[in-house]
Amino acid sequence: MTHAITRRGLATAAAGLALPLGRAQGQSQAQGQAPVIRLGVLSDFSGPYRDWSGPTTLACVQQAVAEAMAAHPGLRVELLQADHQNKTDIGANTVRQWFDQREVDAVVDVNNSAVGLAVSGVAREKNKVFLASGASTAALTGAQCSPNTVQWTYDTYMLSKATSTAMVKDGGTAWFFITADYAFGHTIEREARGFIEAAGGKVLGAVRYPFPQTTDFSALLLQAQASGAKVLGLANAGNDTVNAVKQAQEFGLPKRGMKIALMLAYLTDIHTMGLPVAQGLRLTESFYWDLNDRTRAFWGRVRERTGGACPNQMNAGGYAATLHYLKTCAAMGAARAKESGQETVAAMKAMPTDDDCFGQGSIRKDGRKLHPAYLFEVKRPEESKAPFDYYRLVATTPPEEAFRPLAEGGCPLA
Repeated sequence: MTHAITRRGLATAAAGLALPLGRAQGQSQAQGQAPVIRLGVLSDFSGPYRDWSGPTTLACVQQAVAEAMAAHPGLRVELLQADHQNKTDIGANTVRQWFDQREVDAVVDVNNSAVGLAVSGVAREKNKVFLASGASTAALTGAQCSPNTVQWTYDTYMLSKATSTAMVKDGGTAWFFITADYAFGHTIEREARGFIEAAGGKVLGAVRYPFPQTTDFSALLLQAQASGAKVLGLANAGNDTVNAVKQAQEFGLPKRGMKIALMLAYLTDIHTMGLPVAQGLRLTESFYWDLNDRTRAFWGRVRERTGGACPNQMNAGGYAATLHYLKTCAAMGAARAKESGQETVAAMKAMPTDDDCFGQGSIRKDGRKLHPAYLFEVKRPEESKAPFDYYRLVATTPPEEAFRPLAEGGCPLA
């Protein structure tokens, strides 16, 4: 689906009606207007991570487009969307077609690390821009970094460091991991182990399970309980995380004093579980709607577009990355921005970032967007005073400590 967005046509675009690409370009040339900037939102719109990203991320990107055009009246933007179906070949082929046939200038989101790495490669080949607001692999700013890619929201290094280090300092010195047996699970467990040991803690054991075939975690939870660990680290995501937490509650692990650390989870997951099940969980996010006045203002502006769905950090990352990209396009001129994705990303790095979701920040040479990481604890039901009032802030990791040091990533750009 294509959403053609002009200052007068934003509401029409949100309803799914589009101005044909050729006509938009022809009008631009005939009227002497700046060329159209085309953005493609590539996400999960139908699969297991739809509620994480997909429609809500698209709504947040639409909000960023509306705000950018209001601030820069000459800016003209068109949005496309596609479902990568969590398949690398489909994601790569989609963006290749976008770049070659639809004159797309930048791709946003891609909430799958394997697909994200493939998209980053295609964007570099075609000299376009990739705004990775959903992919979690730290390789995007490491050995596989690209001058055409910005990784905005989080990565495996940040998630594992912020959660594990803060929990060890809070007394959670003995850990047991339940890990999904695929690349993401392996990576985040390995990185968390390093931070736990560096902080003075230890890992008493770990067990891996087949992904995505496992729905019964009872045997794994019994092993965790028998280990004597103080913290159960869940190195998984999505429905696996939700199911594991529900079953851990049924086994009474939290009542026996074991805290549960979610290595990757979102407000969306907490909403799915409900506070009676999720209370006491700890997790790291880089955005929360009720963090400060600016985040609350953003939620107020975007609420109607999301249909009441509260944005999580991935959705907020899509908004913020898009807004900064469009600010950069306006500053350097749309025609120039369309000529070179690499030059546009370099300009994005040179310009300080500032938005209502993440506040002030910057983008490093390796493409890593820097902002604080927040460790939250999920509230008890009686503590929640409003819809989505789920988190209590436990600890804040400053930007310079939250993400992998530039010199340690192996990025040639550094």
